[in-house]
Amino acid sequence: MNRETSAIIIEVLYLIVSRLEKRLGIEVYITHSKGIGGAIKRFPEDFLVEEILRDGTLAEIKASKTEPLTLQKKNAQQRYLLCVLVKRNWDNFQAIKAVARQLGISMRRIHIAGIKDAEAVTAQHITIESMNVDDIKKVQIKDLEVRPIRYFHTKLSPYHLLGNTFTITIRALNHTKTEIQRRISSIVEEIQTLGGVPNFYGHQRFGTIRPITHLVGKALVKGNFRRAAMLFLAKPSPNEHPKSREAREELWKTGDFEKALKNFPKSLHYEILMLKHLMKKPKDFVGAFRQLPAKLRTLFPQAYQAYLFNKILSRRIIQGLPINGAEVGDYVIEVEPSGLPNPQKCRIVSQETIDEVNKAIKSGRMLLALPLAGFKQALSQGFQGEIERTILKEEGVSLENFKIKKIPELSLKGGLRPALTVIKEFSLREISRDETANGKKKVVMSFMLYRGSYATVLLREIMKPRNPIKAGF
Repeated sequence: MNRETSAIIIEVLYLIVSRLEKRLGIEVYITHSKGIGGAIKRFPEDFLVEEILRDGTLAEIKASKTEPLTLQKKNAQQRYLLCVLVKRNWDNFQAIKAVARQLGISMRRIHIAGIKDAEAVTAQHITIESMNVDDIKKVQIKDLEVRPIRYFHTKLSPYHLLGNTFTITIRALNHTKTEIQRRISSIVEEIQTLGGVPNFYGHQRFGTIRPITHLVGKALVKGNFRRAAMLFLAKPSPNEHPKSREAREELWKTGDFEKALKNFPKSLHYEILMLKHLMKKPKDFVGAFRQLPAKLRTLFPQAYQAYLFNKILSRRIIQGLPINGAEVGDYVIEVEPSGLPNPQKCRIVSQETIDEVNKAIKSGRMLLALPLAGFKQALSQGFQGEIERTILKEEGVSLENFKIKKIPELSLKGGLRPALTVIKEFSLREISRDETANGKKKVVMSFMLYRGSYATVLLREIMKPRNPIKAGF
């Protein structure tokens, strides 16, 4: 298929992508086959996530005989207790906060390798600093479980994460079993031919009920802290709870932080933290953001960085450029034996190296990479570089803007991210009657993704939802 034909097909696929996804920078499908429709996350148990560390340690939702139990008496070198945290329908930050409160320690003593979905049942690793095994028994919280495994040589960080296994149930399918199987097989075959799916940042990176995280991030990057705070606190969404929406609308109109503090539902924990500060110091928007947990506030500029990446990746696909191959001026990165990409080992493709690079990509030793905007990251060269410069111009931002001088801890240096993510161990486990919807079917599938990749990016290709919110995204 030549570039012109590819671009025409992509243009058609662009037209069927939902408005919501386009607002997140996800503007295309890479597969041409019809989706199966349906809905995810009708129940937390429909979305199961189990984390895998680089050393192969699996965080299992249900403890099994395979889970290592190598706990011995703690010595001076055993500072970090490695545990499995299982949560059901819990936000990651709120779960860590609840565990820390019961243990009577600061949240800063608990470290994670990766953030997990809230509307799901997830198992992940955590390390707790200077904690005895017996103390873990204090944790008695509904829909949360903490299981100690062993002592770890250091605190957990994203470096230790290999990836996640997913077991997903898609419900409310209107097609016959044969048609469902045919469509999934066709889509999976396309994905296998391509070598994976576009490595978009998924819907939960921005929020779907109220997709404002990247908008807040853009305002922070541009130094408009008042706008950033008002977007976070007061920009309403038609899809959120009416009480929350009404409280936000009132604040958007009046700017009255004291009144908003009385009106905002208590469930809006983070907004209330900021409002308490702004009630005392109504012009200190920088200080208001610093009331939020450090990991949470960094999500805002990171979400804008993710939005730009999605836009750039979408534009590349729309222009008919490959994501499973490189062109002159593109970045490529090496793949470790573990399967993880290594952005530190990167190069720009030249006319002299293009054949060698594309052979390495085909054999799985390299991946095409696109820049993550930041004050230290250079753009691609060649045609890809033109795409990136055009999008930055459209957005009215520069790479230097990502050095946020008034909140330096939010500054982003940038980096590289693979344009394509590999799907491992895909299995269609079951097609059966959906016991929750008369006359409809459900499917259960499982797969593994390397860290930093989103299950919903694969699921959207399989489902092709017209309305991502109704479909559970």
